[in-house]
Amino acid sequence: MKNFKTLLLIAVFTLGLAGLTNAQKTGHIDFEKLIAEMPETKALKLDMEKLGKTYQDEILGMEKKLESTRKKYIAESNTQTQGTNDTRAQELQAENAKLEQARRFAYQDMQKKQNESLQPIIEKAQKAIDEVAASKGVLYVLDASVGKGLLVKKGQDLFDAVKTKLGF
Repeated sequence: MKNFKTLLLIAVFTLGLAGLTNAQKTGHIDFEKLIAEMPETKALKLDMEKLGKTYQDEILGMEKKLESTRKKYIAESNTQTQGTNDTRAQELQAENAKLEQARRFAYQDMQKKQNESLQPIIEKAQKAIDEVAASKGVLYVLDASVGKGLLVKKGQDLFDAVKTKLGF
């Protein structure tokens, strides 16, 4: 029985030391912050703002044209036949549908372009994290940006090393 307790104590002590060794092989990085600070992301943001402005200008132009047509038709409605007014109402509905379709297309196109452009940036960051972790002997890298839920940061912070690796 005494040997069993001694063996148990040695096993617990050995496992505890192994846990400490593994704890030193963890790191963390604020992935969202890294992506946000990358020059490629900043350039993407500017491109998306330009594209958004272009779409916004086009849609505003369509809205102004539709509103002026609507005002014109309302002003002329008393002098037109019921058939003409019905045709004009259908025309306005069709133009309004085109406007809504243009809004949806603009939103979807911007989402698609952003996702397509962001994917290579994420892959580049992930590759740099992998390389830095490998060079430092880090086995596990935790994302410190996920809900800012990393309560204890005892592993290595790889942020500056990854920024250096990426060249910014």
